[in-house]
Amino acid sequence: MGLVEPPESAWVLPDPHDAAEGQELLGVGADLEPGTLVAAYRMGLFPMPVEPGGPIGWWSPDPRGVLPLAGLRISRSLHTSVRRFVTTVDQDFPAVIRHCADPGRPHGWIDEAVISAYHELHRLGFAHSIETWTQDGELVGGLYGVEINGLFAGESMFSLATDASKVALVRLVELLGEDQDERRLLDVQWRTDHLASLGVVDVPRSHYLELLAATRGCRPVFTSG
Repeated sequence: MGLVEPPESAWVLPDPHDAAEGQELLGVGADLEPGTLVAAYRMGLFPMPVEPGGPIGWWSPDPRGVLPLAGLRISRSLHTSVRRFVTTVDQDFPAVIRHCADPGRPHGWIDEAVISAYHELHRLGFAHSIETWTQDGELVGGLYGVEINGLFAGESMFSLATDASKVALVRLVELLGEDQDERRLLDVQWRTDHLASLGVVDVPRSHYLELLAATRGCRPVFTSG
């Protein structure tokens, strides 16, 4: 898949460097055009509604959850699951984001506008999915996110079978780590207890922005650039 740079955003987005310590919601409004989204990720922002059904907010958590590629924790049971499932890349992005947008999921916020926006990012080569399948070809898990240079910003994952989303994450880490470029950054937004069990750590926003700046010299893994 090639990479198509979108037109520049019509908006001036808030700079996380200027945010107060601990402030996470930096702005409200703008749009979800590809140029706006790409600019936001490059700055260290990501979009999420301020409240369900509310306007889009631009977030920069402090601290920020990141998964060091060398720090992924794979339990014995997860090793078994990795062997049990099959993973693919960008084989069914629409199905993955639809599952992630299931309105029955707790704290669901991915609506039709978000789905449409990330479909377009996928078409342009910035958004990618990893799918987890049973041996019989049933989609049971996956994740999607945005890749810009050496940044992969994980957006959401889903699982319909034990460990299916974790298997997708294992595959993602394998792909990002293949060239052993230590500048690569896997961003998961916020650290949760579940993600911490897989190796996710908190870093101060100031350090995250330094790590993000270093990724600009990396070639993307999922696209030819």
